[in-house]
Amino acid sequence: MSEQEIIGKGTWIDKLASEMLQREKEIGRNTDILRVESGLGASGIPHIGSLGDAVRAYGVKLALENLGYKSELIAYSDDLDGLRKIPEGMQKFGLEEHIAKPVSLIPDPYGCHDSYGMHMSSILLEGLDKVGIKYEFRRAVDTYKQGLLKDQIHTILQNSTKIGDKISDLVGQEKYQKYLPYFPVCAQCNRLYTAEASEYIVDEKKVKYHCHDTEIGSKMIKGCDHHGEADIAKDLGKLAWKVEFAARWTAFDIRFEAYGKDIMDSVKVNDWVADEVLKFPHPHHVKYEMFLDKGGKKISKSLGNVITAQKWLEFGTPKSILLLLYKRITGARELGFEDIPSLMSEYNELEDIYFGRIKIDNQAKLTKSKGLYEYVNLLNPPKQSEIHINYRLLIELTKIFKEDRKGRVMKKLLDYGVIKNEMPEIENLIELAGNYSDEFAQQEKTQVELDNTAKKALKILVEALEGEEPEDIQNTIYQIAKSNDVQPKDFFKILYQIILGTSRGPKIGPFISDIGTKQVAKTISEHI
Repeated sequence: MSEQEIIGKGTWIDKLASEMLQREKEIGRNTDILRVESGLGASGIPHIGSLGDAVRAYGVKLALENLGYKSELIAYSDDLDGLRKIPEGMQKFGLEEHIAKPVSLIPDPYGCHDSYGMHMSSILLEGLDKVGIKYEFRRAVDTYKQGLLKDQIHTILQNSTKIGDKISDLVGQEKYQKYLPYFPVCAQCNRLYTAEASEYIVDEKKVKYHCHDTEIGSKMIKGCDHHGEADIAKDLGKLAWKVEFAARWTAFDIRFEAYGKDIMDSVKVNDWVADEVLKFPHPHHVKYEMFLDKGGKKISKSLGNVITAQKWLEFGTPKSILLLLYKRITGARELGFEDIPSLMSEYNELEDIYFGRIKIDNQAKLTKSKGLYEYVNLLNPPKQSEIHINYRLLIELTKIFKEDRKGRVMKKLLDYGVIKNEMPEIENLIELAGNYSDEFAQQEKTQVELDNTAKKALKILVEALEGEEPEDIQNTIYQIAKSNDVQPKDFFKILYQIILGTSRGPKIGPFISDIGTKQVAKTISEHI
């Protein structure tokens, strides 16, 4: 890649921002402010994928600002969405009576927010705050109550026949050929999806609806049989997803929004509605794959296999989350807490590249690595590198020392020569690693390639460690390597890879003694 071909910081984020700018110029729109949006689902516990939607949109905002444009991120909570099913783990709260009601009208089961919807939104907003994302928060309930979408709703309902036909044509859904793509909140039972609107009175800006039994998520939800009229400007209701994004984009002047593979059909229809009905060129998009759990299932609020930012931050730094989300956007990825150690190490490696301690000859790779590091630091990188301590080393040490953990681990780091002084940030890392070792004592085995010569030497070492502890472990390892035609430095490297998942570490003899020779022998045996 030549210097001329490198855009901005050389990452996918810069490429996306550049493509978006090119499109805006082709359309001929005003570029005084370029708003990006992230939609937040408020019907269940937000997970790392929900956070990723906003974090990546914020990356595009930063890239636009780096290219000289003013930008802002709107974090929109869809808290008028109806509760379709009870998320796993929340059955005890008796939420069944609230199925199909907007989540902003359901009391907070935890009693700390004005509604169920705001409680769920606050979890995500707290996660964004903790990783340093700046945003303008907007709630659906306020957006509709304040009539911010009333003009778009009016235009959409006037064109409902055309839209219903197009939805059927684009995605095969025939529902909106019979009903309007708008759900009023039933005045009698407060349910949303049971109140289906069949007629729009244009001059009065009212919809006629009937609250009847409706199937939601393969379950039949009873309606209250109320027949009513709802004023789109005064009474509470919301657009169907197939058209709501388009209304929001138009009202808020949104120029970029990413979307997950699972809502591809909705985005396809909304793009058409924005372009052809609302006469607002749809935003620039990028499609991303969903995060999967380690069993290959989609991470889902309703399944309860969620990884929240709050839980992640018990074990890893905010930078480890940002690195996970900014590394790339395409391709499905399996995700679990066991990814934290490698992300912590990868961040340290990026920092070493950025400050020139690791040399990379490929200019494009160097630019991209440095750019990724800057985005992980939200384009405000530190002036100097922090102290790097192998996270897996800390995990092993915190397994050993449970009492007075911070003090004793810190002393070992000083004894090993890993650090020269005690520092608060090291205490924080010890605490994170300690939380990790307490919760995930059995780590995934690191894969290490071993030839037969190395395996033979390791078997001899296992026998030595399983017997009476050698007086000088360091020298024992050295002699076993030499006697078995293995270069001692290569043998030490293999041991670091097996024990720590890295190619170097503290002096190996004292470290093995601290972990315990029997435990290390067991770990080595598992690899041979």
